[in-house]
Amino acid sequence: MKKRIREKLLKRRDAIPLEVKELKEAAIEKKLFELKVFNESKCILMYVSFRSEVDTRSYLDDIIGSGKKLVLPVVDARHNVLKLYEVKDTSELAPGYMGIPEPNIRENRRTTIKDIDLVVIPGTGFDTKGNRLGYGGGYYDRLLSFESKQLANVEHIPTIALAFEEQIGDDIPSEQHDITVDIIITDERLIDCNN
Repeated sequence: MKKRIREKLLKRRDAIPLEVKELKEAAIEKKLFELKVFNESKCILMYVSFRSEVDTRSYLDDIIGSGKKLVLPVVDARHNVLKLYEVKDTSELAPGYMGIPEPNIRENRRTTIKDIDLVVIPGTGFDTKGNRLGYGGGYYDRLLSFESKQLANVEHIPTIALAFEEQIGDDIPSEQHDITVDIIITDERLIDCNN
């Protein structure tokens, strides 16, 4: 069922014309940068967009330029985990797992989930309750699981999803290990999933 919904939502996302996509992305970026939780965060875990996702590449320089600490993930497929690295310049990115740009830097920039104030998370689809449909690897579910946060001795870390309105479904199936998001920012609205 998840696979079928994922395919349907990806088709809808892929079908957005480029000129429309750019307008939608500008609306999403404006909402993100006006958000109180975003402005109050000092260390943000972002992702680098891939394929037809909301383009986050322009945000990366803006986050660094604002004086915030930008952290990006590196997929460690061998151990099935995300490793987190501080990035000080987008020139530090190189194609990584599945061609997705990742930090190409040394271990002295490695950071952990306990340093993160806010997570901006990717996904293929979401519902208004905050249920998230990822790409099937479970990397963010493991990173943000209750057990992971307990080990790092952190409580709740706010999570934001960036999505086109076309990615919002009626009811995304959720399992016990699936994490939910707190806020979804689309081109049309800001969805507070905790209300």
